[in-house]
Amino acid sequence: MRELRAMRAPATGDANLGRGAFLGITPVGCCGKDRAPFTTLLVRRIPSRVVHLWTSYGDGVEGSMGPSEEKTVDIYRDTWVRFLGYANEVGEAFRALVPVSFVWGSYAVATAYVTADAVDKGKKAAVAHGDNPGKTTRVAVAVVDTFVWQALASVIIPGFTINRVCAASLYLLGKSTKWPLPVRKWTTTAIGLSTIPFIITPIDRLSCLC
Repeated sequence: MRELRAMRAPATGDANLGRGAFLGITPVGCCGKDRAPFTTLLVRRIPSRVVHLWTSYGDGVEGSMGPSEEKTVDIYRDTWVRFLGYANEVGEAFRALVPVSFVWGSYAVATAYVTADAVDKGKKAAVAHGDNPGKTTRVAVAVVDTFVWQALASVIIPGFTINRVCAASLYLLGKSTKWPLPVRKWTTTAIGLSTIPFIITPIDRLSCLC
């Protein structure tokens, strides 16, 4: 344990970069709806005890956290802005009731959220890396990594899933009931909306494997 505590990260101008550089990990924020990029998945494969010692080295007490290590609020993950990522799923749920322009508008909102989050993570990576060599590459990786993962987990996969669920529901209701068309459409929308909470976690995990 003493030997682990004695291992120090290379001195840099940024305290947060030091620990990332210690393991050769780019300090990029996680992406998607509470989902992690490739670099974070790598960290998760490190034994928790080692990570615990690594995050507490030099603090005097294992597990203690200094003022500079306190979790900061990410407006794209920890505030109401987070729900903009679900706009296209809501749009797909209402597809049977609204003009198609409304649905495409919901995709525009979700895409804007994904883009803004990717740019934000790129800016944070730029600040974290300062003037170190390879800064441009690391920032580009942060932006592309976040955008691709968010696009898959926030827009493409869930949008397609809700679209198919609603289409199947409307078809089955038409075959199995004699309900009026407006009732079938509203029921389809209700099914689509109620499906959203159940697909979030599975899609997040599936996106992490893509």
